[in-house]
Amino acid sequence: MSDDRLIVALDVPNAIAGLELAAKLGDAVSFYKIGLGMLTGGGLALAQELKDEHGKRIFLDMKLFDIGATVEAAVRGLAQFDLDFLTVHGDPHVVRAAKEGAANSDMKILAVTILTSLDRADLDASLLKAGDVQELVIERAARAFEAGADGVIASPQEAALIRALPEAIGKLIVTPGVRPAGAALGDQKRVATPAQAVTDGADHIVVGRPIWQAQDPAEAARAVLAELPKL
Repeated sequence: MSDDRLIVALDVPNAIAGLELAAKLGDAVSFYKIGLGMLTGGGLALAQELKDEHGKRIFLDMKLFDIGATVEAAVRGLAQFDLDFLTVHGDPHVVRAAKEGAANSDMKILAVTILTSLDRADLDASLLKAGDVQELVIERAARAFEAGADGVIASPQEAALIRALPEAIGKLIVTPGVRPAGAALGDQKRVATPAQAVTDGADHIVVGRPIWQAQDPAEAARAVLAELPKL
């Protein structure tokens, strides 16, 4: 099985397209992310098939946010699918509720700090707290860890700073916004290469379009893996 530090984002329209992509990737990839975009296209069914029939690991990227009771109930329901990672927003009350919902499972709760597609201008437009984006990410990460998060989602540009936090010992850092050398940025604004992200402390990197838009997705995935520091 492939190096599971690479998580491939299945940002395709539906489960059928997801299975077709997974078939092209074969043994080159062992870990997949399924997000909100595929939720109504059979995303949970795809997650189950990839896990049960193909032995893949699954990261369900739902970014849940609601009152505590609702988050807890949603996570408890999702925990029945025996998935590996689930994202929620990093607000402490959300993280605590999610951990309660996942209490009887092995599913890891990952807290979103600030989306990698956002910069300071976007935060200003949303009326969010003033300050440097990196500093806000670090603060949100520390609070999420204190609330019980198993890990955080953050851009690779913040990975080293988060890894240096005392609260980050034994915790996961998962970084989207990873682009191989020469790849288009797309809608990502805070990016780094796969090698830099892992060197700076990321446990897993998430890569989507540079792999699934490639003529040969399996070769593109192997090229990303080749960039990673040796285990």
